[in-house]
Amino acid sequence: MTHHRPESALLTVAARWADPAGWPVALRFDPADRWYARLAVSAEHEVWALSWLPGQGTDLHDHGGSSGAFRVVSGVLTEETVGAGRLRPRLLPSGGGRRFGPRHVHRVTNHGPDPAVSVHVYRPALLRMTRYDLVDGRLRIAEVAEAGTSW
Repeated sequence: MTHHRPESALLTVAARWADPAGWPVALRFDPADRWYARLAVSAEHEVWALSWLPGQGTDLHDHGGSSGAFRVVSGVLTEETVGAGRLRPRLLPSGGGRRFGPRHVHRVTNHGPDPAVSVHVYRPALLRMTRYDLVDGRLRIAEVAEAGTSW
């Protein structure tokens, strides 16, 4: 018997939102800041779209106890996670995806030459995110950002 992980369902939801033509907002690219917009929210999850120009990325962060998944719609993103005190990169090409549990800490960046677009799904909806610095191989809290205030 196989056990269905809830994060797998979130990756399926992300795949359903992979076509920007079906989004309730127009896809944008912002040279000053990474663009993002919430596409949908329900009792089960929320869905966000993000665009990434070359060089744009996040800080190391968690998702405040929410599980999640994301799918690269176009372009290539690099996800870095912390393992053995250092960052470990993983390339995610267009069509690639990643699911994660409630304690996942990562950084996502567009290191490629082309713009990228991704869809992110969280359960439950994001209420806070903690940003971290990696200092001497250990995560140190840099900031706790609250929904409705920070985004």
